[in-house]
Amino acid sequence: MTTDKPAALSIDVPWGTDTIRVTNISPHLPADSTDSHVAAVTAAGRANPSTWLPDTAWGAVARATTRPEALAVQLRPTTDEPSGLLMVENVEGATLRSVVTRVLLNELFPGPQPRTGMEVSEVPDPQVHGITHEGRPGAIVQYRYENPAHLRNHVWQTIHATLSLNSYATSILTRSVTRNLITHPVEIAFEDGAEPIHVLVVRDGITRLASAWAVLAGHGADPAEVATLATDALLGSASAAGTAAGPDLGQRLTASRTRWRQELRQEFHDEMKGATPGLRAAQIAQSYVVPAQIAVGVEGHEGRVLSPEDIFDDAIRSVLASVHVEFKQWDAAAQNVEVITRALKRIIQQGDPRWNTADLQAVYGLAVGRIPVAELPQVFGGDPAPPGTALWRAIYLVSALTHPDLLELLKDQAKAIKGGQRMSMKGFGELLGPIIDLPWRAKKKLVTKQARNAWNNGGVLSNDVVTQGWTPQPTDDFTELIAPAMNGDDDARRTLAVAGGVALIADKLLTRNVGSSLGAKKEKGGVPFRSDVNKVIEGLSRPTNELGLWTLALAANTFRSDDLPQNSVPRQSLTGRESATSVEPPYVYFKVDLNAPDRIARDANGVPMPLYEWDVVAASAPERAAQAVPPSTVTGPAPVQVPAAPSANGETVLVDGGVSTSASSGEVPVTTDPVTALFQDGAAQGAEEALPTVPVPAPRAEDAPPPPSQRAAAHRKALHLGVQGARDALDHLHALEPEVGDHTPIVPVDQLDDLHKLLVGILTDVENLRRRTVENHVPEGDDPESDEFQETVLD
Repeated sequence: MTTDKPAALSIDVPWGTDTIRVTNISPHLPADSTDSHVAAVTAAGRANPSTWLPDTAWGAVARATTRPEALAVQLRPTTDEPSGLLMVENVEGATLRSVVTRVLLNELFPGPQPRTGMEVSEVPDPQVHGITHEGRPGAIVQYRYENPAHLRNHVWQTIHATLSLNSYATSILTRSVTRNLITHPVEIAFEDGAEPIHVLVVRDGITRLASAWAVLAGHGADPAEVATLATDALLGSASAAGTAAGPDLGQRLTASRTRWRQELRQEFHDEMKGATPGLRAAQIAQSYVVPAQIAVGVEGHEGRVLSPEDIFDDAIRSVLASVHVEFKQWDAAAQNVEVITRALKRIIQQGDPRWNTADLQAVYGLAVGRIPVAELPQVFGGDPAPPGTALWRAIYLVSALTHPDLLELLKDQAKAIKGGQRMSMKGFGELLGPIIDLPWRAKKKLVTKQARNAWNNGGVLSNDVVTQGWTPQPTDDFTELIAPAMNGDDDARRTLAVAGGVALIADKLLTRNVGSSLGAKKEKGGVPFRSDVNKVIEGLSRPTNELGLWTLALAANTFRSDDLPQNSVPRQSLTGRESATSVEPPYVYFKVDLNAPDRIARDANGVPMPLYEWDVVAASAPERAAQAVPPSTVTGPAPVQVPAAPSANGETVLVDGGVSTSASSGEVPVTTDPVTALFQDGAAQGAEEALPTVPVPAPRAEDAPPPPSQRAAAHRKALHLGVQGARDALDHLHALEPEVGDHTPIVPVDQLDDLHKLLVGILTDVENLRRRTVENHVPEGDDPESDEFQETVLD
């Protein structure tokens, strides 16, 4: 006698303004794995000669799957199949072995990807380290986070950023996730000493993972709400699990996730009791489990270049790269970082006697962000040691990666990874750009696209920089390098070329100029003549070009990694409102005048003149620029205070643009404050306005403030509620207006004028945000394919 299995259901449910046909809803949700299931999977994994994982990692795999008994069968070796029934995949340099199963949604953590890791991010990716066993690679890596808060913020950021770009929620609600996610075990370690935990991490299919959470959250949930739901389900309060759950963090979090699923199963059971299940039942059923391919074994090929601890991660990255080249490509920056970092890692493993392996590891750590900028003096040492700043990080990276012999090897390995036949210096510059901008990517995101285009056009890789090895010359004042550079010190000159060039490129004062730039006004990005970016750097750094060297030196002194200068992004008030005063002085590059005591050009009124790309390009070849059509006379932004920049002759440029001359020089001190002089001359006093500041939630004393995206989510909700509240208040006023006596208006005219001005400002800001968002997030060549096509191809 047999019992018929209850048939799956198909129902129509509302999803926003549409009605969605949801198919194959199971009447039951799968139960959690038991301790006996975990023991069986662990035993089968131990017995398989092709796999090795720590027991806690096998436990994470067993708890995540809905079919632990089937998983044990795949792992269990037989006489005919010593490796069991594992899926075998040969990739570059290694063989991967995986199990294919279905896993619980809230047991899968989103892992870092080049696509997400190379975007402008507030929370840094964890450090990735391979794990070996008896000299053999394991199908597991270690992610090192600073602390549990770093992990929580990283998970939130990844889900939020993914859904902000794309979502397959409608497709998943219709038929659930249909294509396997590529996953593997990970040990999550914390630098603050918290206990490590073992989890399953998704390496490909993060959009499908995030979209499943979006289905569970519901149609009206925005990406921030979905990210919060996922983060709480994965990392709910560990203390809430109670001491009975186990003494360590991993056990408490496991108990928390189990309890979350129990509550969801109860909700689903209650929903299914009705005559016709509703939308909530469909949401839970279609997102509760997802199909996954879990890597559990890896074997390096003979003659491999990489060390055992790097084989598995490189193999997984090779799988991802093949998927995203054949189907939906990562953006150029993500591909470039993937290529250059893998190429450098391969060179390190070759053990070439020309370089010290530890030195190359330091360069690699600096390039990928494992070594923070502040540790630069300890890493490179020297007397004097380099300042621990983002700009000096860029200088040392360029110096190391452009050493002629290493450069050729890097290009060869990059060509092998990309499958190309040749690589020009512009192609190599394209690889360097996203590595160089890592420390300031988030703060300068408004000009990141132009900066990377400049690197694609050669960047700072002039012939002079890349033809011979050179050593950076540390200094706190780049103007001190001008005299040596003009007297034959090539190291000083190349240091100036790279430092000033990186600063000018990062702040959009040197771009890949195009035909439309010729003859345009200075303030519109005009240039006197066409020239590749690396050719401009080469011209600026000629030993006979004093104007160019001063332009580079002052640019390097002015550069700030935590802001954008007013030269590159002029900020003007459209409503006339006053902005809050910034703690930092305004950030401006000034044009060079070799005849001025402080080398800063001033107009007839003594006001410092801002630097434009026209001036930079013209300084690279003054004779050629003199033959070009002069730019239209423009009035630049008002002079503002900048950080002090000592010059080569002992003068010190004051933060306000004036000059203080040492008493020993015998010159008369210049004490005029150009900002004061500007206002005395009757110039517009609104020129010093900075970006308006938005109040942010006060940080709690016991921990660091949440990342900006999480704070932005709260402000978005406050904005929406505030506008809706204003609408409601206005409706009430309209309703009350007939009842209010003629002795007083419902709203006084002066208040209406203030409200009108405020609303116009809000409307303008909202429209500007809308336009920037549309421009930044609409993909080129957007093909309006079906959701099913997107789920199959685009992830």
